[in-house]
Amino acid sequence: MKKVLLFTALAAALTAGLAQANDKLVVAATPVPHAEILELIKPTLAKEGVDLEIKVFTDYVQPNVQVDQKRLDANYFQTLPYLKNFNEGKGTNLVTVIGVHVEPFGGYSKKVKSLAELKDGATVAIPNEGSNSGRALLLLQKAGLIELKDPKNALATPKDIKSNPKNLKFKELESALLPRVLDQVDLDMINTNYALEAGLNPAKDALIIEGADSPYVNFLVARPDNKDSAAIQKLAKALTSPEVKAFIEKKYSGAVLPAF
Repeated sequence: MKKVLLFTALAAALTAGLAQANDKLVVAATPVPHAEILELIKPTLAKEGVDLEIKVFTDYVQPNVQVDQKRLDANYFQTLPYLKNFNEGKGTNLVTVIGVHVEPFGGYSKKVKSLAELKDGATVAIPNEGSNSGRALLLLQKAGLIELKDPKNALATPKDIKSNPKNLKFKELESALLPRVLDQVDLDMINTNYALEAGLNPAKDALIIEGADSPYVNFLVARPDNKDSAAIQKLAKALTSPEVKAFIEKKYSGAVLPAF
């Protein structure tokens, strides 16, 4: 009888171990605020049988490449325009699971205190990725600094500028590198996650910034084959919980806004 009970206990333990292994999620994220938000919900997910492992990246390419290659289960760092552009350019088929937050995109400067102070021929640094480049240029257009040939082109580049009254010169760089040139340019258009990492407060330091109505929501992204799995859906639910909403509102003071 003792042997039977021992065998039953061992079998149950083995089954539980397998279930736990099956519910492990490895998710890519950029450091701020994505990885911080994921760290917040780890205990919640653990109680629901999901072991969340967070892989931190400082670029926007590898998180998608590795999810597509099934080296990672999901990622959390990007907007829908960026994802669409990536899928089209790389031939991938990654999909959104749920929208979590908005990071109002902004322009920063250590050389001028307002956009009106920008001189003729001023240098403006912008992201070199399609959707982020377009996002920066659309914001500059909204501020009246430039006019695009297609005023709604979300993938615009400097070649798509129709009117540039101040003869602004554009320096195109990888998004992660933009904070490093803040001292070298007149205006620096930086994604909020990188601005936060650089110690900037978008709500206070940005000379120009998107409003709360920004369409650039940051999504949890996965593959068609796993987006509806129980573990991914538990992650999606945790990311849009009242706990996360309160955390975002308190910690980031308007620099990051809940999208749910």
